[in-house]
Amino acid sequence: QVQLVESGGGSVQPGGPLRLSCAVSISFHSINLMGWYRQAPGKERELVAGIINGRSTNYADSVKGRFTVSRDNAKNTVDLQMSSLKCEDTAVYYCSARKYVNCATTTYEYDYWGQGTQVTVSS
Repeated sequence: QVQLVESGGGSVQPGGPLRLSCAVSISFHSINLMGWYRQAPGKERELVAGIINGRSTNYADSVKGRFTVSRDNAKNTVDLQMSSLKCEDTAVYYCSARKYVNCATTTYEYDYWGQGTQVTVSS
């Protein structure tokens, strides 16, 4: 079982920064993918940024150049540094983790989610 706890959400003015942090309950050695998703009212949940096997990162086009995802092995956290925030970045942000488990000839995917943290960008 993996527990994820997000923190750092809040209200910020357009153009401002905000940093989210996700505390992970197990070692990163057991996790294949870490990601930050968001869901705005009336919209589907979308991937914002991800870290694959602790090395490569990927970002949604809408946040490239503004958001940076990173992993802190000492603190066991995955952080999302957001800058130049826009009103359209307003959403509930969720931390996620995926584990792949091999059993016989089958690979199983297990996804875990945090409870979410609200980010509101408004003037």
